[in-house]
Parts: sequence; structure tokens; C-alpha cells
Amino acid sequence: MLKNVWFLLLLGALTGCANYDYSSQVKIGEPMIKVQGESLEGQSKSLPDDLLGQNTLLLLGYKQDSQFDIDRWLIALDMTQTNISAYEIPTIQGMFPRMFSTYIDNGMRRGIPKELWKGVITVYADGDRVQRFTGNQNPNNARVILLDSKGKIMYFYDRGFAVSALNEIRTLLGQ
Repeated sequence: MLKNVWFLLLLGALTGCANYDYSSQVKIGEPMIKVQGESLEGQSKSLPDDLLGQNTLLLLGYKQDSQFDIDRWLIALDMTQTNISAYEIPTIQGMFPRMFSTYIDNGMRRGIPKELWKGVITVYADGDRVQRFTGNQNPNNARVILLDSKGKIMYFYDRGFAVSALNEIRTLLGQ
């Protein structure tokens, strides 16, 4: 009987953190929602507040498979010499990942050169809020948000990577 109670408690804890299917609530011209994260350097970050004063590109990933899209974005930005500050934002919802955030972040640190750690900001506590905002349908696709210098959304793309999306961003930036 006691084993069954523990099993039900564990099952309840895990399913209580279940992912839900959200549609995007992003509206161009509206402010980005405020969320808290931490860079791989260990610095607390408040988004978008800590990024104000310049246009910024946020590359959000909800699953490890999103890294493929994010890498293509970073390579394309570099190859086209797009002048923009870009940040990778791994966004992981649920209590279970938060419990293992140190382990997850250390795994990312092992795979990312130290000089790039400041450009990777993990979001755990606000992970569900971010996914509710940007939508999490097709969760393997990276989400791309271009913010203006005041933290307002200039562009949003939720289908991974596409050259046409890159060109739209470059046009918005006057490049």
C-alpha cells in the first residue's frame, strides 16, 4: 500500500509538470514579456530589461533538437555579417528540469566554448510563461524574436530557420 502511495505521488508530480499545447500570443509592436534567467556565466538576467538600448535577437529553444535551428541562425547571422546582438535562450518548463538545472547547465557548458557562455541565458522558472507567450506547437522548432531598443517585438518567427526569415530580419535592421 505504501509503495502505491509513493508511486501515485511521483506520478502526480511528474504529470503535474506535463507540457501543454499553447498557441502563440506574440503581437508585433507589443513589449516582450518579462522573464528571469541565468547566463551560463552564472549571471542573473532579466529579459528584456537587461537587453534594452539596442536591437536584440532572441533564439529560443524548448527542446534539445531546437539547437539545430539555433546553430543555423547563428551561422547565417555570421555569414551574412548581420549586425545584431543574438542570445540563445534555452527555455525549459516544469519542476523536474528546475530540480536538475545545475546538471543541465553544466552539460551545456561542456558543449559550448566559454567565451560564448554570456550569450546563452537559460530560463527555467518562467519556462511555462515563455511557452504560453510564444506558443509551443512544433516544439523542436526554434522561436526567433527580434526586439527593438525598447524591448518591443519587431519580428517573430516560430518555424525554425529559413533564409527568407533571415532576410526579413536584415531588412528590418536596414542591412
